[in-house]
Order: sequence, then C-alpha cells, then structure tokens
Amino acid sequence: MAKPMELRTDRLLLRQWREADRGPFAALNADPRVMEHFPSTRSRAESDATQDRLADHIARHGWGFWAVETLAREEFIGFVGIQSLGSDVMLASGVDSPGVEIGWRLAFAHWGRGYASEAARAALACGFGDLQLDEIVSLTTLDNHRSQGVMQRLLMRPAGEFDHPGLPAGHPLQRHCLYRLARTDWSAQ
Repeated sequence: MAKPMELRTDRLLLRQWREADRGPFAALNADPRVMEHFPSTRSRAESDATQDRLADHIARHGWGFWAVETLAREEFIGFVGIQSLGSDVMLASGVDSPGVEIGWRLAFAHWGRGYASEAARAALACGFGDLQLDEIVSLTTLDNHRSQGVMQRLLMRPAGEFDHPGLPAGHPLQRHCLYRLARTDWSAQ
C-alpha cells in the first residue's frame, strides 16, 4: 500500500475517493450526456464497483484516477488522473509497456470551465515529474471531440487509430484514436 498522493491546482483538489462521492459519482455515470461516448450509462452498482477499483488503484500505487473537487465549494465534480493501461488496450493501440493513460470524466454541470485541462495538467506534472514516466497516452472514440480538444490543449499529439478490444466488432464506438505525450515534449513546454 502506498500513501495516496493529493494534487492541488488553483481551483481543484485531486484526492483519494471518499464514501460521500458514491452518490454524485453514480449520478454522473447515469447521465447520458456524460456517458455519450461509452457503450452505456452505469447503474449504481456498476458505478460503485468502478469507484472501488479506482480507489484501490490509488491505495496500491499512490496515484490513479483521482476524485476531483472544487476548492471553493469542496464539491465532488468527477475524476481526472493517470492510470496503467490494460494489456489488451496496449496491444491493440500499439502502446509500449508500461503504458499509462490520462483520463477524465466530469459531471455535465462542470463542463466548459477548463477543469478537465487544469486537473489534467496537474496529473501530467505528477506523472512526468514525481513518477518519471517517459510517456503518457490518452484515448477516446473518434467522435469525442470534447476530449480530443482537452488532449490538444495538453499538447498531446495524435498517434493513430485502433479498435478498442473491450467492444465487439462493428460496435459504433469501437474505433478509437490515440494521443501521446512524451516527457521530453512536456518538459520543453
């Protein structure tokens, strides 16, 4: 077990998950606008299981997909962070081991405020600084232009397309794009 890291930005706290996050996280995962680029919304049980997995990853490694809250209101708004990619996704996307992805999912009421980019910059600084990762990747469906916009604001570079192995052949969301950012490029910013 590692001591969970916490990251702060001007407006946000990235922290370990809390029991009080379950309700707002379930609401976020049940929102069709938030889950538009996923195969389906999530039930409360599925959302709780996801939260448990994310919290366990942070407990084991000290870092992961952190719960995000606003500093001004101490309000849970979603998650942002870095996490190890599954070997099936690494193989399908051509990412070398150890593959680490950056990702985010915020409640709809908090879109358009720059929170995803702000928190993601803090996660990148942790990954490239504290963890000394050589590369961090991000992936999403081809039609998820909002997430691709965040990737571009982070100065990540498009690195091709692949079929996500977690989705059946022919599924409308199966085709994904991959973005990459090397530590050397991040350091040069």
